[in-house]
Amino acid sequence: MSAVIAPVARKSFREAQFSIREEAIVEATNRLLGSKGYEMMSMDDIAAEVGIAKGSLYRHFDSKEALAAAVMVRLLQRTRAILVGLPEGLSAIERLEALLRWTLAERLAGGVPHLPSASQALRDSLLAHRAYMDELMALSESVGTLIQQAKSDATLRGDLRDEFILYTLYARSCDPTLDFLKATGSMTDQEIVDQMVSACLEGIGARRAG
Repeated sequence: MSAVIAPVARKSFREAQFSIREEAIVEATNRLLGSKGYEMMSMDDIAAEVGIAKGSLYRHFDSKEALAAAVMVRLLQRTRAILVGLPEGLSAIERLEALLRWTLAERLAGGVPHLPSASQALRDSLLAHRAYMDELMALSESVGTLIQQAKSDATLRGDLRDEFILYTLYARSCDPTLDFLKATGSMTDQEIVDQMVSACLEGIGARRAG
């Protein structure tokens, strides 16, 4: 007996338009977070950026915190996709370096939002956002596996705890040093990335004999 394949449900025109508008809202929010920052960005700004009424915006997202969470979910999904798509022949430390390089380059290009760590409302919103926490845990698990493999390969220091190395990599991805160096114009984006990666990985890399 042949297997019965269930038909794929198609979105209605209204559902498709809703999804397209929601993606445009998230993209606009990402741009505004990069240019204005979370605290200065308002729902009015986002509606104006997308070209819709604020009432329409609220049909998709009920708060600025919810919008920031949606942006972060998309960023984590993109980051995991980049990690999965790396060439199979790369070692664990090379994968960690490639991921860090991509993240820093995205920061410099304005593709990574700037979210304040001091906002309790934002922290609470992110912690309560299931999709965000799921994506964060999945990424952390993947990076943690690479850290353990790199330690096994003796390309990361074995005396440093896994979570310290993980949070060090995360911290470098949102390091304000990039913004300061970019603002001075004294270095190219590539030079900034090269030096940030070198300083980070040499600081936690395996000690060399001699």
